Amino acid sequence: MSFNRFYETWFDQLHHMVHQLTQARKPPTTQEYNHDLHQLVNTVTSHYAEYYRVKSLAAKNDVLSVFSAPWSTSLERSLHWIAGWRPTTAFHLIYTESSIFFESHVVDILRGLRTGDLGDLTPGQFHRVSELQCQTVQEENAITDELSDWQDGAGDLFRVCADLEEKMERLVVILEKADALRLKTIGRVVELLTPQQSVEFFIAAAHLQFGIRGWGTNQDLRRGNA
Repeated sequence: MSFNRFYETWFDQLHHMVHQLTQARKPPTTQEYNHDLHQLVNTVTSHYAEYYRVKSLAAKNDVLSVFSAPWSTSLERSLHWIAGWRPTTAFHLIYTESSIFFESHVVDILRGLRTGDLGDLTPGQFHRVSELQCQTVQEENAITDELSDWQDGAGDLFRVCADLEEKMERLVVILEKADALRLKTIGRVVELLTPQQSVEFFIAAAHLQFGIRGWGTNQDLRRGNA
């Protein structure tokens, strides 16, 4: 199966999973239900892990195709950082969703009621989010520097063809590091959030992905008809 076909199937499955997350009852009131939410979160996390596993295989076969990402819209590609989403986007999403949830429950929160959602992050959670964001920025920058070094040596591709395979292998390694950081960031986020908050995070992340893809598809169709 080509990666294009795999991605179509994977994306459809993500839609189904988000529907399951949206239908999940919350807040949890029993230990058993906590377990059910935890299982849902693990299922979605595994779904992302499978995406990066197959993407790595595709990159080893044709890394330039993965960078060009023909399965993506022009808008999605314009937002890519090393053939995918920028890991620190996850933290910006948490801040945004936390603000939205907080505003929707501000009266209850001021009355001392706990909502248990992303608007109810504890000071400790906010501190951890901030720490992880700074750490992830540093890791992003290090990988970006590696790609910059690779690009600086692009002129060598035309002079020493014998090194072409080695250069492509290095590009695969850079891509795998970027994808590993993306997946690690998802894991870090899940660790610092409760199962309910993780569900809300995954829903928000998926809706952002669906929205960008939908808008990008419409723009590509308009340009194609122009």
